[in-house]
Amino acid sequence: MTGINPSSTGFIQEGFNSAIITQERRIPPLIFAIEVTFDLAKWPRALRNIKPPKHFHPHQEEYLEVLEGELCVEAGTREYTLTPQTGKFCIQPWVNHRLYPPPQLLLDDDDAVSSGRGRRIIRFLLSGQDTPEVFKLDTIFFMNWYAYQEETVVVGKKVDVIQVMSMFDAGGSYLSLPEWVPFGKTLAMGLGILLGRWIGGLLGFQPYYRQWTRDSDWDLACDRMEQSLLQRRFADRKKLD
Repeated sequence: MTGINPSSTGFIQEGFNSAIITQERRIPPLIFAIEVTFDLAKWPRALRNIKPPKHFHPHQEEYLEVLEGELCVEAGTREYTLTPQTGKFCIQPWVNHRLYPPPQLLLDDDDAVSSGRGRRIIRFLLSGQDTPEVFKLDTIFFMNWYAYQEETVVVGKKVDVIQVMSMFDAGGSYLSLPEWVPFGKTLAMGLGILLGRWIGGLLGFQPYYRQWTRDSDWDLACDRMEQSLLQRRFADRKKLD
């Protein structure tokens, strides 16, 4: 993501050429709250027919509240279309899920004009509960994760699955296996830790990067990386010039 700016409510990030804007909200006792805006008229063509990977969070509830437009959510084996009338939608721990814009709204600009849709905006609040776990879903994770997506989608760098798993593990999140796989969530979590934290650390993949993390958060990011034998070397607390 580009354009990390301070604000009265926290950081603001713009990514995918302003197709996604995220702004931090402070809503105690939630560990994070981020207002997300999707501008579908600017949505990257490379993502128009691609859904994000399913994942789950073992230790935290995650909440979605649509403020404007419609948002598709898959949770478990069910699909939902959330609107402002839905209210707060809770995703329980261990539930496989993903969210994305309604596919019918991801039209070419000419199609949008001819259909009369005009400005296509989705705005929602993404938030989550705290957990005593060291690795958790929080603002530090989202800043690094959105920045990495910016590098792959806009800049054009190749997606590295180990890097993704490293970041997800640090965010208390794990990529889902198919629902029919026996003990799939336990296996997915084990693979996430093995490949993301251990093998990823050995190969030099960091869960957090200095250039994508606020100065005020970097000490906390270092504290977490120091909990892993193979990630300790990334915890460089020296002041940047």
